[in-house]
Amino acid sequence: MPLTDDVTFRRLCRARDFLAASISDPITLDSAAREACLSPFHFQRLFARVFGETPHDFLTRRRMDLAQQLLAAGDQPVTDICLQIGYTSLGTFSSRFAARTGQSPSAFRREARRLLAPSCGWRIYRIPDCYAAFFRIPQD
Repeated sequence: MPLTDDVTFRRLCRARDFLAASISDPITLDSAAREACLSPFHFQRLFARVFGETPHDFLTRRRMDLAQQLLAAGDQPVTDICLQIGYTSLGTFSSRFAARTGQSPSAFRREARRLLAPSCGWRIYRIPDCYAAFFRIPQD
């Protein structure tokens, strides 16, 4: 027996895609339910039954996955990442991130960099001044 009919499933998928596409925007349950053409209560109940997580849990999971990618990939400040993924409070972001990963965002970044670094460390090259002077632009 299917969990829901085909039309309702398509509506739920459209709402899930809407949530995923609007990851950095503040989204209300009403707007997601409107996208699925369902009442908010019915939408939340069906979404959880079909996808195995509530719309809020889905959005939080997607935001935390994106935060992990941004923290591991660059030097962007944690506050900027927090705002970029749709949180307005650094405290809320940090506590949810720690609850999901077991580490603070800064500790996660340090650990990711440690794991991604070469085993022999980063190789540092010295460029002789006479060679570097060849590429310098003269100041007028």
